Parts: sequence; C-alpha cells; structure tokens
Amino acid sequence: MIMDCSKYVGKCECGREHTLETRMVVVEYDAVSRFEQYMDAAGLGDKRRTVVYDSNVYALTKGKHIRADQEIVLPAQGLRSEDILIEEMMTKLEAPEVIVAYGAGTIMDFGRYPAFKLGIPFVAVPTLASSDGFTASICSVIIKGQKKSISMKAPALVVADLDIIQGAPKRLVASGINDILAKYISIVDWKIAAMVAGEDFCPMVCGLAQEALDIMRAAADKYAATGEIDHEAMTMAQMKSGLTMQLWDNSRAASGAEHLMAHLVEMHPPRFEKAEGIHGECVGVGTFLCAKVYHELAEKRPKAKAFEPLNEAWIREKFGDELAPGIIRENEKDVLSTFDPQRIVDLWDEIRALIASIPPADELEELYKAVGSKYLPEHIGIDPALTDEMLPVSAAIRNRLTLVRMLRVLEF
Repeated sequence: MIMDCSKYVGKCECGREHTLETRMVVVEYDAVSRFEQYMDAAGLGDKRRTVVYDSNVYALTKGKHIRADQEIVLPAQGLRSEDILIEEMMTKLEAPEVIVAYGAGTIMDFGRYPAFKLGIPFVAVPTLASSDGFTASICSVIIKGQKKSISMKAPALVVADLDIIQGAPKRLVASGINDILAKYISIVDWKIAAMVAGEDFCPMVCGLAQEALDIMRAAADKYAATGEIDHEAMTMAQMKSGLTMQLWDNSRAASGAEHLMAHLVEMHPPRFEKAEGIHGECVGVGTFLCAKVYHELAEKRPKAKAFEPLNEAWIREKFGDELAPGIIRENEKDVLSTFDPQRIVDLWDEIRALIASIPPADELEELYKAVGSKYLPEHIGIDPALTDEMLPVSAAIRNRLTLVRMLRVLEF
C-alpha cells in the first residue's frame, strides 16, 4: 500500500494551511528491494546519502541493506535519543545530501535531528511498527537531562518493508498496539482543551488520529480473537497517526496525559529510578490509568477553585534537584492560568460525554491481556503504591492542557 500524502495538505476548514514534508509512505512486503525506485519517485535518488543503523538492526537485516555513500553503525547497547549522543554522531557525517535512518524509533531521531540541523531531507526505513514516530516531525529527545518533544525534520519518504516488520517480537507488536490505543485519551484531551480553553483544533487532523485508532482497534480485536497479526493494518495505523504530528506541527492529536507516562519513565525522577519499558509499554500504562481515572471523574460533579502555580518545593521533592530546574521552567507560563476554571464546571456534561467515548478500564484490560500488552505500573517497574502520584507528577513534565492537569483547578 502506498499512501497519497497530498490529499491532507492545503487550506483547511480549521483555518490553517496544512503542509507535509512526507511525500510518500510505502507499506509493502519486500519494499526494500524497490528502495531505489521509491527514492527516485521522491526525487532523492541522485543525492549523496548516509545510512544510519544500530548494530542490532545492521546484523538482523543482513541481505536487506541499502546502497550508501556512507554507513554509520551505532552500538545498540545504551543507545538513546539524547542530544549529546546525536551530536557526537554528527561529527562523523561526510557531507550527506540525505540521511537514511534504518531501524526502530530511537534511530529515527538520529536521522531527523541532524537532517533538521543540516537542512537536508531524511528518509525513514522502519524495522518495527511499535510506535507512531516514523512519519512524525516530532523529535522526543533528552536535552540536558530532560525529555523534550520538539519539532524537527519529518521524513521525505518512508519505506516500511513488512517482511522485516513481521519478524518483530510480539512484545513490540503489543507496544505498537498500546501507542495507538492511547489516542482514546489524547483525542478526548484535545477536544476538552478546545472546549474549555479555546485551544486551536482541527477536525481533519483529529479525524485522521481517529482513523488510525479505528484501524488499530480493529486489528487488535482480530489479533485478540484469532492470534493473527495484521502487520499491514497495524503499520498503516502508525503511519497515519504520525502524519497528524506533521500536519499540526505538534503531537496534540497523538499525545495527551497518557503519553507523559513514557516521559516519566525515561527521566527517572526520585522513586521512579527502577522504572523501565519501551515507549508503547509505558504509554499503555498511562492509557489504562487515564481511562480508569477519567471514568471515575465522570461519575462526580466538580467545583472550580482558583489557579495556583505549581509549588517549587513540591517540584523539587518529586523531581529532585537535577530535574527540578527544567520542570520549573516548563511550568512558568502555566496553561491553567489562561482561562477561568469555572469553564470546566459549566461544560462538565459535555466533558462527561467525551469521556464516554473512552472504553471502560475493564474492557481495555481484557484487550491488553489478550494481546500481551503491559498496562499496570508493576509491568514497567513502578511500585503500585505510587499509582495515585503517577498522573499528577507526569502532568508537570509538559505544559499541555489535559484533563489530568485540570484537576489542579477542580475539587470534587
């Protein structure tokens, strides 16, 4: 299947002129054998290229490597998306005109980050469908110890070879399911923020995120019932979700309160030092917890209370002296201070109707169990005794308006 990305660009009913750097998305069996054909179609075939792998992918894809003017094979052990590591790799580049990132989610940031800095295109060759970052412009990178999601370079071309992707362990399939089912929360969070605070909203972009969610839910239900994995559908769901981040120039449609759980795990603040898990696993824990809490909230009736900035002492207690300065800076212009909290109370019935679109926690739990997903704190090394703190602490990591963040100006 080849996705026509052009249909999403241009003037939109939301008032924006949507653009995409991605010209073509290919999701096919044996796609790598036709890589040069797709590069030519994208206008990149004659450019000097550097191809970046990690050592595990390089070994596992032997026989499916692509032509390179320069190859960089990074050690897989300890590899993470961090500014220091990426910039160290950039010193080895030999004047590429295009960078090809061949691998999983982390290696993509070793393509989009330097491509952005150098002002050249990058091409994604994903070997997994475990997250939706392959078609995104968002770079989730650790900068000076703090996890940041920043807009950088989206791929001009994505070539997903299903022969490679279908070889992924089932753990990574489950992670990919989690990352897209998270849209149950992120879509609701965005709609609530638009209603309550007048945040910019696009029905088309939100609809594309919903389309990705619907595709993945159908594939996950099929997998749960039959054990059959529809790699093409699951991969296409990831690609569509990633495109929403390009079209909106941020991750709003694809990432809400649930995704901050992954940032919490990666940052390892005090008491969360032993937390670990790949991105989709952490997001699954966040999604399940949000679903449970949101439905519990929908059964209550809140009262508004005055906005108060996050207490610096609380931040230092929860994040420690090393991480606290970044969290303080992130929350200096708190989005909660930009609207009257009474708006939430006045619109509570509409908010409850949106929450009703999220599957109940017991339905999600049944599905997670059937597909082998991780969804509980202890599944990612977090003490269950910290469950009540996970959402409020993670919400402080990013100044984004979610229902979790709104709890600071509500009482029940």
